[in-house]
Amino acid sequence: MNDPVEYLCDVLIIGSGAAGLSLALKLADHAKVHVLSKGPLTEGATLYAQGGIAAVFDETDSIESHVEDTLIAGAGLCDEAVVEFTAGDAPDAIQWLIGQGVPFDTEESSQGEPSYHLTREGGHSHRRIFHAADATGRAVQTTLTEQVLKHPNIRVLERVNALDLITTAKLGLPGNRVLGAYIWNRNREQVETIRAKFVALATGGASKVYQYTSNPDVSSGDGIAMAWRAGCRVANMEFNQFHPTSLFHPADNNFLLSEALRGEGAVLKRPDGSRFMPDFDERHELAPRDIVARAIDHEMKRLGAECMYLDISHQPADFIIKHFPTIYERCLRVGIDITRDPMPVVPAAHYTCGGVMVDLQGRTDIEGLYAMGEVSYTGLHGANRMASNSLLECIVFARAAGQDMLAKLSQVPEPPATPSWDESKVTDSDEEVVIHHNWHELRLFMWDYVGIVRTNKRLERAKHRIDLLKREIQEYYSNFRVSNNLLELRNLVQVAELIVLSAMDRKESRGLHFTLDYPEQLAEPKPTILVPPNYVDSKIR
Repeated sequence: MNDPVEYLCDVLIIGSGAAGLSLALKLADHAKVHVLSKGPLTEGATLYAQGGIAAVFDETDSIESHVEDTLIAGAGLCDEAVVEFTAGDAPDAIQWLIGQGVPFDTEESSQGEPSYHLTREGGHSHRRIFHAADATGRAVQTTLTEQVLKHPNIRVLERVNALDLITTAKLGLPGNRVLGAYIWNRNREQVETIRAKFVALATGGASKVYQYTSNPDVSSGDGIAMAWRAGCRVANMEFNQFHPTSLFHPADNNFLLSEALRGEGAVLKRPDGSRFMPDFDERHELAPRDIVARAIDHEMKRLGAECMYLDISHQPADFIIKHFPTIYERCLRVGIDITRDPMPVVPAAHYTCGGVMVDLQGRTDIEGLYAMGEVSYTGLHGANRMASNSLLECIVFARAAGQDMLAKLSQVPEPPATPSWDESKVTDSDEEVVIHHNWHELRLFMWDYVGIVRTNKRLERAKHRIDLLKREIQEYYSNFRVSNNLLELRNLVQVAELIVLSAMDRKESRGLHFTLDYPEQLAEPKPTILVPPNYVDSKIR
């Protein structure tokens, strides 16, 4: 057994996507920052984001229009003050990214001068999407990574899982303030300790809880589960966004086909070549994602078809290749030339609209603990996230949280010594197959019972299976040494329970939550808020 390892910093950031790296850069000139990355620093949901970032720059557009579009997409559940705050800060956030070196696409203006090329996506009434071809997330991730690696005050720990938060409440001390976290260092295969004045959760969403997802492997709901166990409320976990158009091909399943394709004229077709979106919504292919996903799901089930088709081949080939080079090359690898052929598509779990409750500064219910990006519930997305508001939320709230931390940094004492992780009563497991079996069982029944269309009976079946799995996983966790798969499974089953409990609480169909037992909408909808048993009343919301 290796000797105990302990780190000390001002701010511990758990997660290394757009939110985590933006926060690190905001803080690093004035604070000692540690960034945890579960895999390589460049791996995460941000890297795979294709579409872009929404912000008002065009003189024919307005902040008010961005706000209105977001409120409409959110189906009556957005927090209007949060939407106004986010849309209002969007232009400054874009300018900050440009200052960091993010290479957004440009074009020649009517006056012959270069200007940024803005595209349009579903739910938006104007062209306001900044993008870097069809790989905006990659451009943002690689640019911010370069800046982070150059900064002397930022220490990056790769291949490290956050295991659980350390709080005063857990140590029997007064109040409930975060003091750091226990981490599983996969490089040394041991649990280590990080003490910090502030901790930020930037771990992304929980779409890996579903059998089919556009997300990378790291999206296992770790931050949501850790925050819940530590005493934070979560909200709106029933609203899981299923991206309508994920590539359906045995050689490359679940590759995302950007909403920007439909923004540039791609249409959805049945296997016989006929269009169907005009039958479902007057906005056709530019309807919000929940409507498009349900339409595809409906047609697949009605026809007994394994997929629908997305077709942009009517556009000039040069236009398609210029604007969608990543998608063009990826599809070509599996024999699909999108300049001539339609793309087979199915919906896939894509975005977690709910999460850890925070205020406008990203503060959670636990003092010193912040959350930002997909792990959080800000009130921006409501019952359905509008396209290209996700990376925007990461940047806006990372900047706001960083400002709040810097204002308090000198007032917060160094966290006290904490006990090292005790592994004296556990052994190595020789039954890894148990974890893999439970893993696949969980993701399959979540897809079948808690997917695009739900019923009371399906939710009850899911809850029953979750209860059994939780007991089995907790017994396993208590007796064996931790591993990456065990930690993710433990978090996923906790997040699955929160999703099911939230879905059971909502007695209506709204946005991304559609149930056959309650097809109508309530007159006065409210967010679904779940309160953990160890919750201590706080000032947020």
